[in-house]
Amino acid sequence: MSSNAPEASVRRAGSREWLGLAVLALPTLLISLDQSVLYLALPHLAEGLRPTGTQTLWIMDVYGFMIAGFLITMGTLGDRIGRRKLLMIGAVAVGLASVAAAYAGSAEALIVTRALLGVAAATLMPSTLALISNMFQDPYQKGRAIAVWASCFMGGTALGPVVGGALLEYFWWGSVFLLGVPVMVLLLVAAPLVLPEYKAPDAGRIDLVSVLLSLVSILSVIFGLKELARYGFEVLPIVAVLVGLAVGWVFVRRQCRLEHPLLDLKLFRVAAFTAALLILMVSMLGTGGGYLFITGFLQMVEGMSPMEAGLWMVPSAVASVLAAQLAPVLAKRFQLGTVIGGSLLIGTVGYALLVFVDPVGGLPLLLAGFVVIFVGVGTFGALGTSMVVGSVPPERGGSAAALSSISGDLGNALGVATLGSLGTAVYRNAFTPPAGTPADASAAAGSSMEAALDAARQLPAAAGEALLTAAKSAYTDGLNTIGVACAVITAISAAIALTMLRRRGAGRVDSGAGAAPEAEAAPGAGAEAPRGAQAAQEGSLTGTA
Repeated sequence: MSSNAPEASVRRAGSREWLGLAVLALPTLLISLDQSVLYLALPHLAEGLRPTGTQTLWIMDVYGFMIAGFLITMGTLGDRIGRRKLLMIGAVAVGLASVAAAYAGSAEALIVTRALLGVAAATLMPSTLALISNMFQDPYQKGRAIAVWASCFMGGTALGPVVGGALLEYFWWGSVFLLGVPVMVLLLVAAPLVLPEYKAPDAGRIDLVSVLLSLVSILSVIFGLKELARYGFEVLPIVAVLVGLAVGWVFVRRQCRLEHPLLDLKLFRVAAFTAALLILMVSMLGTGGGYLFITGFLQMVEGMSPMEAGLWMVPSAVASVLAAQLAPVLAKRFQLGTVIGGSLLIGTVGYALLVFVDPVGGLPLLLAGFVVIFVGVGTFGALGTSMVVGSVPPERGGSAAALSSISGDLGNALGVATLGSLGTAVYRNAFTPPAGTPADASAAAGSSMEAALDAARQLPAAAGEALLTAAKSAYTDGLNTIGVACAVITAISAAIALTMLRRRGAGRVDSGAGAAPEAEAAPGAGAEAPRGAQAAQEGSLTGTA
């Protein structure tokens, strides 16, 4: 037990708080489930609604676009009107939008309801994480609670195809959307009983111009990166990214002039906060690109159905959950930068295993690498989130939670765009059609693995099998290259952690209006945070009781 007085006086959470955590875990699990569950429903949905190719893409993407675009606004709004209030408003909106999506009668209606569902879901993630920071004041308990939160988020992504497959076995495509209704009803009943209310004092009014600027900036960048991943370097996605960056610059300039900004840029003066966001984005860049090709290998090279592929992902989800639960214990015993850097090095080893995967008999090595990767991801997912929340005062918890989520979203989108393009380029360069393959089939198969599967179905059995063999070999070459790139990216993340986090006390933004000069100094300026603030942050990041 530390002798530090502020730590000794911190109230420990009781049964009500842990029950509240269980309530908060439900919407967190639902958000990540909704991100992946729709992939299985696409064939059933296409048969019922007959969407065009463009409409199908929007049905898939608009949910994630809206979540990313509204995170900053919703995180700040929760700080102002009350985090529990916003959570309950969002629960009602998610329930209604889920029912509307389940019974949508056209592709256009489904796109609109998915967009509304994304806006509603954007209220849940920052609210749940910010409420955890209010409920758990003891540093070690807070670390354990955030580990549970991170476990639900990571586990839900892997369980999406499994849950979706079970529902579609017996019900229609809209059933995958109705998962959220009972969860939201339970949340509405339990929230007033076990969750506290919190809102920042003197937070000021929401600046609507800043809301618009942040929305345009984030949506433009995310949209552009996704389009680059699909279609390569074309004019529209490049312009979208450039517009997003330009609007983002205007947004930042406006925040510097406002008395009550939508996003407090002083948060980035805290070394631990900035380092956590940077590492999260860089590491998610590797995870996003690697996940794309790993799941593609399971379905297109190994020939698994989406549900079978989802079942094979369960071991990695279990590994990430266990690693997240172990993370606070390790951070209590060892220096923070060492634990995070070590977890990222473990992820580097996992990606390195992908370099040696073969198209025939490569499944065991692929799955082993996948599990090792998620051991590293689970450890950092818990500690990185704890760093972001623990390095800011309570009244800015919603904004910090939103930035944590946006950092991961940007890293994931950037990884899919850059590493997806890299893997596709390797595939096209490595693909050599078998002798005697018709020219049109060869041209189609050389563009992508998906096109190769379609082309092979149009050929006689022997010729189709030969074409698939060549395509699988080329796709595996792409996966091997992605493994090298992801290993390098994750190793860079580890280096950042081991250098920027070599000291656990990296400063903390003062919660008062008149922050001390030392607390306001930018990282690297040579100033030290006040001893009490530094000790408080060190405890919240490492789980020191």
